Amino acid sequence: MTRARLAVHEGAPYPLGATPDAGGVNFALFSANATRVEVCLFDAEGRREIARLRLPELTDEVWHGHVSGLFPGQLYGYRVHGPYAPEEGHRFNPHKLLLDPYARALFGSITWDDAHFGYQVGPTNADMAPDERDSAPYMPKCRVVETSERWHPTFPWRRERRPHTSWADTVIYEAHVKGFTARHPRVPGHLRGTFAGLAHASAIEHMVKLGVTAVELLPVQAFANDRYLVEKGLKNYWGYNTLAFFAPDQRYLSGGDVAEFRRMVHRLHEAGIEVILDVVYNHTAEGNHLGPTLSFRGIDNASYYMLADDPRYYFDTTGCGNTINQHHPRVLQMIMDSLRYWTVDCHVDGFRFDLATSLGRELRAFDANAAFFSAIRQDPVLSQVKLIAEPWDLGEDGYQVGAFPPGWAEWNGRYRDSVRSFWKGDDAALPGLARGLLAWADLFDKRGRRPWSSVNFVTAHDGLTLADLVSYNEKHNEGNGEDNKDGHDDNRSWNWGVEGPTDDPHVVQLRNKVRRGLIATLLLSQGTPLVLMGDELGRSQGGNNNAYCQDNEVSWLDWTAAEGKEGALLAFTAGLIALRRRTPLLRTRNRFLHGQRALRDGTRNVTWLRPDGEKMRPEDWENGVARCIGLMLAHTGQPLLLLLTNAHHESLGFRLPSPKAVQQWRLLVDTSKGLIEPGAPAIQPGADVDLPDRTLLLFEGLGP
Repeated sequence: MTRARLAVHEGAPYPLGATPDAGGVNFALFSANATRVEVCLFDAEGRREIARLRLPELTDEVWHGHVSGLFPGQLYGYRVHGPYAPEEGHRFNPHKLLLDPYARALFGSITWDDAHFGYQVGPTNADMAPDERDSAPYMPKCRVVETSERWHPTFPWRRERRPHTSWADTVIYEAHVKGFTARHPRVPGHLRGTFAGLAHASAIEHMVKLGVTAVELLPVQAFANDRYLVEKGLKNYWGYNTLAFFAPDQRYLSGGDVAEFRRMVHRLHEAGIEVILDVVYNHTAEGNHLGPTLSFRGIDNASYYMLADDPRYYFDTTGCGNTINQHHPRVLQMIMDSLRYWTVDCHVDGFRFDLATSLGRELRAFDANAAFFSAIRQDPVLSQVKLIAEPWDLGEDGYQVGAFPPGWAEWNGRYRDSVRSFWKGDDAALPGLARGLLAWADLFDKRGRRPWSSVNFVTAHDGLTLADLVSYNEKHNEGNGEDNKDGHDDNRSWNWGVEGPTDDPHVVQLRNKVRRGLIATLLLSQGTPLVLMGDELGRSQGGNNNAYCQDNEVSWLDWTAAEGKEGALLAFTAGLIALRRRTPLLRTRNRFLHGQRALRDGTRNVTWLRPDGEKMRPEDWENGVARCIGLMLAHTGQPLLLLLTNAHHESLGFRLPSPKAVQQWRLLVDTSKGLIEPGAPAIQPGADVDLPDRTLLLFEGLGP
């Protein structure tokens, strides 16, 4: 290809990005403050710039031009001209090759070099003079991709039936694309750690047998390995460092074809499993004012980012150096276009929004009616998918659990903390456990929200795994290279006598019992349960509670445990999920339970019980040393359920209640032995049962 063969025409300002047609490719890029935009074309290896073409038109702050003679697969990037005036918020530098915010695919990866940085470092002018080194040799390139209209006719969407699982029936499995299959013995080696690996029959079989209805994937949008990690020989494993919001990350593509992601979604849908993406629209990989110029900073820094009162710096609520300026209509459009792309073109079923409080900040403060939430609410497509907020960020008043608008579910960090505290045996933990068992109504029962709004979890990617939660008193993040200073200190964990792995049978027995109590509490609570990848198989990270940079066996799932000593925990977890699925009272109901009358005999839908069988009194909730409680659930036409929990270090007697609707109590779950429906003899109401130490029992009431 030579420049002589390329013809540049006016083109169109919509759609944004690089759009191929029968005659070439239309390029459209938003920049309100640029003075000139050039599209740079590269050879097939992305090494040599073969043409630099000025986009000829500017319409409504969108620079655009149509280049004839180009085809899908063409590699490109942008150079954007404008003022370099950090004191005014502008950081244009045409020496830096920039990624298209709308790129559907990237080619190559970042090779870290000082040329990525747009400023010269000097003794007096620091970041005030532009750096003139060309960053193109060290940058990934954008790749032109076929539009959806041209590949849809032959793609299997046409015969697909999406699961559309109701929130009431949803059980989420949080997983990492690579970590799930990197060590899977039945997944072919060349597919391990990729979308194709996750779509392999052996991988899907595990999720189906476990019984989960949705897989929530850690970030899969193209992301960067931080320079400081690379220099320490580490990688950004989790992926919360986004480069391109429309492009799947190349490291998860077994053959480089972006359609591999769509095929994965299709195969998961065929198995009845929804796909939820963890997305990071709160910040980008460009960091703070000393960070690299990779895309948004060089395209229009003052539009894409929230700037501080001194425009040289960023208003940062994320702890990552910058915060995306969703207040700007074109930036909000980019986020909405990205979400619709993944939903409409790729058939994703929902999103979990990282540090979502940042997306709801209006003039710095959080607002449940912020423009971002309003845009989602009115969108006929996005308002119908599953929307999950991580309801906090690092800014002022960043912890906003329960404050998100109707239609949203939220990761409930208070559930995690209260359930951990209870099973650890902390004082004054009963009220928190009770709130958690009933979907924390005092936070979420408002504005017509439903119990499913509380996404309950005891472990997640950020923190200790379930096995480590009962094996370590302290975090052990030494391998991260930060002197064990990173990661949370409030883990509410306990090693039960020995720090780390042990063969002591007493300690092992205690740990297993508490693990079963934690996972049973999660799956028997009202709300939406989220299970962390590998907890059902005893996955350990060696006490690392911040394994974001551990792209190795520290984080990868060890599948040999499924056929070894952890097989019993896998079966127990699957049994709990199956029990939840077939027991309506265990699934999230349409209404929060507040103790309203449920049966003709006056039995209420919620009854809290003391070990002596009497109802809890107000003063009982203030007993800080109480670690045992019973919960009876009732609903018309359904068998009553009785949940007993004992976090004491010794067994207790518990008197079973005697409602008129129950003639016998049948044991459904016993966490002390790891049994589901053990076939034990039925017990008469009013009888005293032995409630073992650190145990949860669930009974079903048998009527006349």
